[in-house]
Amino acid sequence: MQQESVAAAVDRPGWWHRKFAPQVRIVGRVERDVLLRAAVVLAIVGAVVFATMLVGVLTHSGFQRFDRPVDDWFDTQRDADRTNVMVVLATVFGPVGMPIVVLVVTVAWALFARHAWRPLVLACGMVLGVMTAQALAPLVRHPRPPIAEMLLGPDHTFSFPSGHVLGASDFFLIGAFLIASRTHRRWITVGLFALAALMIASQVVSRLYLGYHWLTDTLSSVGLSMMITALTIAVDTRLTARVPELAREPGPATDAVHGPSRRDHTGTRGGPHRV
Repeated sequence: MQQESVAAAVDRPGWWHRKFAPQVRIVGRVERDVLLRAAVVLAIVGAVVFATMLVGVLTHSGFQRFDRPVDDWFDTQRDADRTNVMVVLATVFGPVGMPIVVLVVTVAWALFARHAWRPLVLACGMVLGVMTAQALAPLVRHPRPPIAEMLLGPDHTFSFPSGHVLGASDFFLIGAFLIASRTHRRWITVGLFALAALMIASQVVSRLYLGYHWLTDTLSSVGLSMMITALTIAVDTRLTARVPELAREPGPATDAVHGPSRRDHTGTRGGPHRV
């Protein structure tokens, strides 16, 4: 008996594994296929948006021709009240505010949730976005708008892509997916992604209004974020979504988790296996 209890303790997953291992969830085949297809579509759309902006910036053609007119229009829209709102947005989603927001959200989520998988995925997505922006800026070397137009002091770094917009986009898009994919309520899904779109748009407007980015910078960040979100959806779905009819025939370990299977009087399995 003592040896059996020791063996059971060894086989039982520890706290670290229970907390940080992928949070397995049961989904239907259709839902899983929809998620994977959505990831592919989102990646393609994001790649097209990003490539369009990048080609325009490198060749000074295409969509890049809208940069100056859009910049001039935002210059004419400035007033004290709008500026105050835009400064708040820039501060919250800036290089100081955004890491604090992400740290507070992910740590609180990880502490109070039964599983820390989703906040860990969110943090990884944010880090990937930062690394991507830092790697692209010195390669593209796109200059910012004139310093005289910058309302919060000069910034001599390169402009493409917008780190503010990329950070906000990653945070809200990945966060919306990680919550909506577990709720299965349409109104929550619609509400979360509508909020994400609103916050991303507000950050795009803020960067253009304050004079720190061109339109191509901000839209390229949206495209990059769509690709990062698509990668998140694909990885999370592959690692956590389980379709019962695609699973292997359960053995004793699986039966212990899902409960005893029903057997007929001949000893063979009868009836559907409960998940």
